[in-house]
Amino acid sequence: MVAAISGPAEAIRLGESVSLVAIRAGRRAACLLSEAAVHAAEAAHHPSELISWLELIDDIAKRAPKVLSAFLQDGSPALDRLGFVGLAVFVRMGLDLGRDDARQMAFFSLQSPEARQLLERQHASASLPGLLPGLKPYLRALWAISPSIVETPGDAPEAMRRRAGFGGGGVRLPPSYAGFPPSDQKQLHRATLAHIGAHHRFTRTNFPATGLKPLQLALVSLIEDARVERLALCEMPGLFALWRGFHVARPEGAPVAISLMARLARALLDPSYQDPHGWVSKGRALFEEAAAADIGSQQLSRHIGGLLGNDIGQMRLQFDAKSYVVQPAYRDDNIGIWDFGDDNPAVPYEMQAPAEGARLEQRDGDDGCPEPDTLSSDPSGRATMVEAGKDVVIARYPEFDYVTGRERPDWCTVREPAVPMASPAALHRAIEQRGDLVNRLTAIIRSSKVSRQQRIRRQAEGEFLDMDAAIEAVIARRLGQVPEDRLYGRYERRHRDLATLVLIDSSASTGERISSRGETVLETERLSVALLARAMTELGDHFALAAFSSNTRDDIGYQRIKDFAGRYDTAAEGRLAGLQSRHSTRLGAVIRHAGKDLKRQPNYRRLLLIITDGEPHDIDVDDRRYLVEDARAAVHQLRNDGIDVFSIILDSDAESYATHIFRCQNCVQLKSIETLPEKLPGLLLRLALH
Repeated sequence: MVAAISGPAEAIRLGESVSLVAIRAGRRAACLLSEAAVHAAEAAHHPSELISWLELIDDIAKRAPKVLSAFLQDGSPALDRLGFVGLAVFVRMGLDLGRDDARQMAFFSLQSPEARQLLERQHASASLPGLLPGLKPYLRALWAISPSIVETPGDAPEAMRRRAGFGGGGVRLPPSYAGFPPSDQKQLHRATLAHIGAHHRFTRTNFPATGLKPLQLALVSLIEDARVERLALCEMPGLFALWRGFHVARPEGAPVAISLMARLARALLDPSYQDPHGWVSKGRALFEEAAAADIGSQQLSRHIGGLLGNDIGQMRLQFDAKSYVVQPAYRDDNIGIWDFGDDNPAVPYEMQAPAEGARLEQRDGDDGCPEPDTLSSDPSGRATMVEAGKDVVIARYPEFDYVTGRERPDWCTVREPAVPMASPAALHRAIEQRGDLVNRLTAIIRSSKVSRQQRIRRQAEGEFLDMDAAIEAVIARRLGQVPEDRLYGRYERRHRDLATLVLIDSSASTGERISSRGETVLETERLSVALLARAMTELGDHFALAAFSSNTRDDIGYQRIKDFAGRYDTAAEGRLAGLQSRHSTRLGAVIRHAGKDLKRQPNYRRLLLIITDGEPHDIDVDDRRYLVEDARAAVHQLRNDGIDVFSIILDSDAESYATHIFRCQNCVQLKSIETLPEKLPGLLLRLALH
């Protein structure tokens, strides 16, 4: 069959792959390969695509033979969704999962979150990443709000991956709506945001969920959805056409609870819809009566939902809360309108101030520190520092694969372990021995005016003519008075408006000794940071300090020493002194994580200053160029967001990779601590003139 579809040469090539697979992966995998090859040959537009597909199969057989049967059995959906080029990216991601057989098996059998997310993201023009640039201004134009919008995590419960949600000041959207063609995805996302915006405007307080059963929660939510949509239509009648198209319930079929609820949802929106069922008619009558009396009262939703829930119980209709999904598809899961209490286990997932581009996780522990501030409708909300436990997942970030030219979604896991405390006495002694350096650094930093240029008017000389002063001078001359001779203006930077985040490399390589004094790289880093922190504290600069190291992509440590909102005091010095050298240097993820903190700062200029000693590397990556290119992509992304990224290199051998990541003008080489004042002015000058 393959010979007939593609040609005899391709059939012979298939025979070679069947032989290899039989040897490496077993007889069953070889049989499955023969069947899958026919589908691949039919899908191929050119015989070369079939050959490339067979090469992928050979690669899997050599590197991960245990998963090949599962992939060949379930691989047709991946090929249909991704195409041959996308499938190559998919296979590379799966093979790079390393020696974790269970994780690879879940990936290649399309059961893991990474696999599902990659399949959902394939149609860029019809999935959330491709639509997001247009959805944000759409929501802002409709409801004058700009909350953070994030993609639903791939490992969230199934019901939450199918529907949108909001809470904690952010909006969660599925990457795509299953069962709808690509042509409907844009309108579905727009309808969703329009509905969530209606909740933001008209659902003023959350409903208390105490004592309510799942059916009652669902019915009150349904009535509240109808209420806010009715109010929204009073302001923007055109939304009716947008929402109406996705109500597909019909007055037919078995009268089960879930189908009746979908029919009621349509009846409350569409006046032309007719439904003969008595429960639907009663719900519509109750709603119209209450809406005519006071549509602005949320209590009508609570009251009508309770009555309709009792009727469902009287009719002995079953309601399966686990399989229930809100209908129609554009409506959110309604978790955001309920108050479940602090300890209620009914909340399966909660968004805490979601950061765009990062996926925040639910925190497992509470050490008494405050949680990040909610954003409500303010997109520039700030997060406070949380010293999380060792195993607490803070965020997940993508990673750039230079071979495929694509980002791997949610590939890296960043954690924020607590920083061990140590006595800062040795650090104080080192600073006292270099007291002149503190004074010189303070003078250098003070002389760098990093701020917006201001127009200084009414000057005797300058760069431009001050029109107001010139007009007043002409008027004075005509009145026979002596005119003022200060007719010019110039631009000056008169103050400092800079937020700086200093990121310290604390990987195992920083334990090596590099200076004639016998100091380690980490000791030199600590002293450099202490000197900079002392100088910036004296000047009142807005700054934060953090350290990082990594132990594979699943355990990237980000240790907060001083937050932007905190003070550089004895405790911060103790955390700085307590840094230890360990693990590896996965730079891209921590650059993205630090960039999220800097994005929230309102300063005119924002600087990420990275102090490191070596080339990015980690034990789960064999390709040396891979992490360098990912770090370069992360730096480029931050620059596009208006954040300056500079690096101080404490190793002469690292200069070649550093210039590739940061560009030559944005990194300086520091061979000893004494050269810091010599190198810093050039860096600050480039920042001021940028």
